[in-house]
Amino acid sequence: MAMADRRYNDDEIAEIFRKASEGPQGTSLQRAGEDGLTLAQLQDIGREVGIAPEAVDRAARSLDVRPRAGTRKFLGLPLGVERTIDLGRRLTEEEWERLVVELREVFRARGTVSSSGSFRQWTNGNLQALVEPTATGHRLRLLTRKGNFPVSIVLGVGMLFMGVSALITAGGVGHVGAMPDLLMALFGAGYLGNATLRLPRWARLRAGQMEAITSRVALETAASPAPQDPKPLPP
Repeated sequence: MAMADRRYNDDEIAEIFRKASEGPQGTSLQRAGEDGLTLAQLQDIGREVGIAPEAVDRAARSLDVRPRAGTRKFLGLPLGVERTIDLGRRLTEEEWERLVVELREVFRARGTVSSSGSFRQWTNGNLQALVEPTATGHRLRLLTRKGNFPVSIVLGVGMLFMGVSALITAGGVGHVGAMPDLLMALFGAGYLGNATLRLPRWARLRAGQMEAITSRVALETAASPAPQDPKPLPP
C-alpha cells in the first residue's frame, strides 16, 4: 500500500490519474495546493469520476517503483529504448508464464521463449524481455531498437542526393527531362522526413509500454513474497 500520510503534488496527481485511468490526463483533476493531497483524498476524487480506489492506489504506489531508463540514439534521435527494474526476489515459473502472456498481448506478437539456467528470455525480432539473476533474486529488463531506421536514413539521403545532383548537373528543374530527377529528390526527402518524424513517437510508445509492464511486475513481487512450494525458476 502507498504511505497513508504521504502527500502528492500536482505533477504526481496528474501522473496517478493518468495511470489509474489508463489514458492521457491533461491536467490534475484537482489542484493540490501547497500541502498536497493524501492517497485517501485522491481516492475520493477518483470515485467522483468513476475511477476505482484500487486503481488509484496501484498508480500511487507505482510512483515509487521506477524502472531504470536507457536510450540508444542515432543522429540525436532515439533508436533504442530500454527499461530495467530489480524485483527483489526470484520470479516463479508461473509468474514468468503470466509475464509472457502479457508481453504477447501488449506487443501483439507471439515471440520466442528460451531459457538457460535461471535466465529467461522472450524475443520478437529486436524486442526482448530478459529475466536475469542478481544477488537478491531477479531483475526484469525490456529492450528494443528500431533496426530499420539507419537503412531508411541511408535510402532517403541517397535518393535525395542523387535527385538533387542530377538536377544540378542537367541545369536545374527547367531542363527537359527534369521531372524524374525532381520526383526522386522529393521522394527521398519525404522518405527521410517520414522516418525521422515517426521515430520519437515510436520511442514514446515503447517506453510507456515497458514502464507499465516493469512497474506492474515489481509491484506484484513486492506485494507477495515468493511462494515456498510452487516451482521457482531453477538456479
